[in-house]
Amino acid sequence: MPRQPHTLGDAPIQPEYIEQMNAVARAINELFNGDAPVGKRKTGFVLLVFPFDDHDGRCNYISNGADRRDVVTLMKEQIARFEGQPEVKGNA
Repeated sequence: MPRQPHTLGDAPIQPEYIEQMNAVARAINELFNGDAPVGKRKTGFVLLVFPFDDHDGRCNYISNGADRRDVVTLMKEQIARFEGQPEVKGNA
């Protein structure tokens, strides 16, 4: 998977997570999409990685080409579901 410039969050992946996150993202993408290029993929995903013992709000993000607006919609919908509002629907 070619590396895309980050567009979600305020910093690149922390150095200690880059190699593992890229490896996991490649494996997940291949499992769900084979070798389909970004515009032909059928399944999108996001991976969020954060340290359990650090509460400064830092979370590392990687996806397989998901559009930022779709990810924001997805996260809002998922938060609503987590908060007990399963009837919320959107486009992601």
